[in-house]
Amino acid sequence: MTKFIVSRVLFGILVLFLLSVFVFFLFYVTPSDPARIIAGDKATEELMAQIRMKLGLDQPIYVQYLRFIGNLLHGDLGYSYRSNLPVADLLLSRIPVTLSLVFGAVILWLAIGIPIGIASAKHPGSVRDRVGQAFAIVGISFPTFVLGMMALYLLYFLPSKAGLQLFPPGGYVPFVDDPLGWAWHLALPWLTLALVVAAVYARLTRGQMLEVLGQDYIRTARAKGLTERRVTYTHAFRSAMPPLVTQLGIDIGLMLGGVIVIEQVFGLLGVGSLAVTSVAMQDRPVVIAIVLLGGFFVVVSNLVVDVLYAVMDSRVRTAGR
Repeated sequence: MTKFIVSRVLFGILVLFLLSVFVFFLFYVTPSDPARIIAGDKATEELMAQIRMKLGLDQPIYVQYLRFIGNLLHGDLGYSYRSNLPVADLLLSRIPVTLSLVFGAVILWLAIGIPIGIASAKHPGSVRDRVGQAFAIVGISFPTFVLGMMALYLLYFLPSKAGLQLFPPGGYVPFVDDPLGWAWHLALPWLTLALVVAAVYARLTRGQMLEVLGQDYIRTARAKGLTERRVTYTHAFRSAMPPLVTQLGIDIGLMLGGVIVIEQVFGLLGVGSLAVTSVAMQDRPVVIAIVLLGGFFVVVSNLVVDVLYAVMDSRVRTAGR
C-alpha cells in the first residue's frame, strides 16, 4: 500500500513539474512585455529597463525558470503586476470562498443526484424512472449562469419586491465570523451548482446501477432472501461506486481551481473571479499561480481517488506495483 501511494505521489509531482514548465514558457516567452504592462504605455525605455532588471527579465530564459521554480518551492509566488501585493496573499484571501462554495455544493449534489439515480435504476421504465431521467436531461442542458439568474430572480428579486428577503443576492460572510450568515449567503450558489452537477451524478448512478443489478451475484443475493434494501445498498451500490468516486475526484479538483461562472453570477470573490480579473488585466504572476493551484488540486483529488480505489479493490494495489 505504501509503495502504491508513493508511486502515485511521485507521478503527481512529475505532472506538476511539467505543468510549471508549460505555464512558464506560455506566459514568459510570449511577445508581450511585462515591463510595459507594469509601467504603462507612456513609460520611458529607461524605466522599463529598470523594471526588467528588477524582475530578472533581462536574464536567459533558463535562469528565469530556475529562479521561478526556486521561489515556488519556498512558497514565493511573486507579486501582482497590478496591485503589487504578494500573489500568495491574494490566493489565500480567495481560497476560503471557493472551498466553501465547492464543498457545500458537493454535499448537496451527492444528496440529490445519487438517490435519484438509484431510484430510477430500481424501477426502470416507471414514472419514477422517467421523472429521474427528465431531471438529468434538464439539469445537464441548463447552462449554469441561466440557472443562477433564475434562482436570483425567483428566490431573491421577486420576494424582495413583496417585502420579503428569503436569500441575499450574493456576497460572502466568513464562517468564523457568522456560521449562519455564511450558509445563508451561499445557499443560492450551492443550490445552483448542485442542481447542475446532480443531474450528471443521477444519470451516471442510474447507468451503473442498471448494469450491476443485472449481474448474477445480485440475483443470487435475492434468492438467498436478503432484503431489497441490503441488496441495493450493500451489494449493488458498492459495486457501482468506483466510477462515481472517479467522477467526484475530477469534479472537485477542477472546481477548486475556480468556479468561474457561479462566482461571477453571485458576486463571490473567490479564485474564479480572481482568474477572470487577472486574465483581463494581463496579470501574469496571478494567472500562473491560479493555473498551478488548479493543477495541484486536480493532482491531490486524483491521488485521493487512487487511494480509495486501492482500499476498495486490492487488485488496484497489485497493478500499481
